[in-house]
Amino acid sequence: MAGSTTVGDVAITRTDAAVPAERLQGDVARVLEAVYDGGVAIVPLDVAYAIIGHRPEAIRGIFDAKQRSYEKPSGMFGNWQMSRDIHLLPDDKHDMVRTIIEEERLPFSVVAPFRQDHPVFAKVAPFVLDSSTKAGTLDMLLNAGIFHDEIARQSYERLAPIFGSSANTSLKGSKYRLGDIEQRVRAAATIEVDYGLSKYANDEGRSSTIIDFRDFSVVRAGVCFDRLQAAFKTRFGVTLEQPG
Repeated sequence: MAGSTTVGDVAITRTDAAVPAERLQGDVARVLEAVYDGGVAIVPLDVAYAIIGHRPEAIRGIFDAKQRSYEKPSGMFGNWQMSRDIHLLPDDKHDMVRTIIEEERLPFSVVAPFRQDHPVFAKVAPFVLDSSTKAGTLDMLLNAGIFHDEIARQSYERLAPIFGSSANTSLKGSKYRLGDIEQRVRAAATIEVDYGLSKYANDEGRSSTIIDFRDFSVVRAGVCFDRLQAAFKTRFGVTLEQPG
């Protein structure tokens, strides 16, 4: 473990705090350089801390450190434009995604079929793509805070996507402070960033809500699920059912 990356004299105490653009962009650039070099990063998101990688050795290290089954694929960090370009959905569903991001301002993950021939995947190793997709679908995390959004923006500019999952031992609940993450998981990281407490920290250990946009089935009810339910019902007439 390389230790925490902290830039500037003032510590950030919450993931939704105002951060100078230069600092945010610089922190993310450092993370991406480490990850593109084969490293693993632990990063602060509003939904929970996440552990991310890009190359096969990093993704294998993440699965091993988390003791995570390969039956549970990684997610990809994204934004509305990436989802619009990559997910194979009708226009009305793309519009739904944009509405939830821009008007409701809620975090969630979209599962949908995707363009495997999109240029963003041209240099992604087959193992990485295989372990980050399932049955022809891709899980893309959206709107999960300033650090997440900046990673998505910079990685899309570079056509080099970032994949990962919550930074915790599998099935042990998400972690909302860097110091709460299990040492086995932290030991896998070559770089860490500490931005304090995650915005949506909760006692249930929940992370993002995952929605399969083919039929609006809920893969996982996570943070803001009640608000997402209300927004989908009011705006689109869609009922999101709590998974059994």
